[in-house]
Amino acid sequence: MIAGFFLLLLLVGENGSSSELQDDRQMINETTIRDNEVEKLCNFQAIVRHLNLRKDSLKYTMSRPIINNSHHTDVLLEMKLHAILDMREIDQTLISYIWVYLEWTNEYIKWDPNQFCGIKDMTIPTAYLWMPDITIVEMTEKDKASPSPYLCVNHNGLIEYRNDQMVVSTCKLHVYKFPFDFQKCNISFKSIMYSDAEIKLQPNNSNKTVTEWSRDFMQTQYEWLFVNMSVTNTTVNEFDFDQLMVVYTITMKRRSVLYIANFLLPVFFFLVLDLASFLVSDSGGEKLGFKITVLLAVTVMQLLLNELLPSSSNRIPLIAVYCIGGFSLMLLSLLETILVMHLLDKDSAARDNETDGIQDIKRSSHCASVSGVSAEETSSVSLSVSSLTQKGSSSKLTEVAFALEKVSDELRETGKTVTLLSSNRKSGYWTRMVKKINKYFVIFYLTAVTVFLAIMFSMWIDVED
Repeated sequence: MIAGFFLLLLLVGENGSSSELQDDRQMINETTIRDNEVEKLCNFQAIVRHLNLRKDSLKYTMSRPIINNSHHTDVLLEMKLHAILDMREIDQTLISYIWVYLEWTNEYIKWDPNQFCGIKDMTIPTAYLWMPDITIVEMTEKDKASPSPYLCVNHNGLIEYRNDQMVVSTCKLHVYKFPFDFQKCNISFKSIMYSDAEIKLQPNNSNKTVTEWSRDFMQTQYEWLFVNMSVTNTTVNEFDFDQLMVVYTITMKRRSVLYIANFLLPVFFFLVLDLASFLVSDSGGEKLGFKITVLLAVTVMQLLLNELLPSSSNRIPLIAVYCIGGFSLMLLSLLETILVMHLLDKDSAARDNETDGIQDIKRSSHCASVSGVSAEETSSVSLSVSSLTQKGSSSKLTEVAFALEKVSDELRETGKTVTLLSSNRKSGYWTRMVKKINKYFVIFYLTAVTVFLAIMFSMWIDVED
């Protein structure tokens, strides 16, 4: 009996230990399964499976993500200017580098972060969800770089999209005060298809904030200095329905130092050289050649200016007026030099006539003396002959005739002397006139240049057109 009792206890012990072992194994299996389930819920794939996100899901990709189609979708927009790369004046385009932030709500997307290990947001490709069709109105060339391929999705349905791009946009330039000009260029965002009843596009920040952000993030400015940036919201009607448009206005200032050194100062120096040419003698042709050379140099500067400024400007730029004014003053100076040289040529011709007259007088006086001697000899011979052939009355008439001939010769000599004195007075007259013309023209030229430059720079200094 005792042996049977111990055998019974042994069998009961074996059965008890085997049941405990089975319980332990079951607990281990349950823990493993629970851990595997937790691991499955602690990743983005679990959230995607939970939301049933697929590329071909019409629920998420076909139209605006709203439950009631009568409601609108609020889209918030931010733009940060990172660089002003270039401004092409000829075709009036602005090349800039910007960052764009879009934010909207998808009413179909929601999950509890507590069920997915505290995951509050995730990143998915853009092909899985609807996106607003926002475009830049002024853009003339598509960015060659690919847009950002991902969206940031929040657990409460908030969607964020960030993209950087290089924008080539139109910008109407006002070059009236070139190179001291300020330019304002717009970058406008609006939907392509949706009206304002479907998409409410709004800026996310104020003017002060976007200006400070852009100034902090500005990397490159090149020729243009960033001044400020403002943002406005307006309504446009371009396709027979109203659309909301967010307009960012970028204000820039041109760096004018190089234009002053390479253009404005050379034209001013040409004016100074033209003024200094009045110290050159008018008698030779060097002064005329020098003035023509300076005038041609200003013409070359005008040709260079024509390649910089747009031909579509409504007003003549001040720098063009500056070149035309300087060209006109130099042209007037050239005409004055031509007039002076013409008057000096007349004076030189008068001096040549004077020399010829003196030589004629010398020759005539010599001839008169010779004729006087021959006349006396002739008269003596004739008297001797007449005394032999005629009586005393005829000899008196012959003497009177020879006296009259001598008086006429003296009158001719007196007329030539008067002509010579008149030519002397004429040559001195043109020389004195040239001196007076040069004196008064230099005073006029200095006054005109001073007034012209003062007016030009006062118009350039004005802040606004």
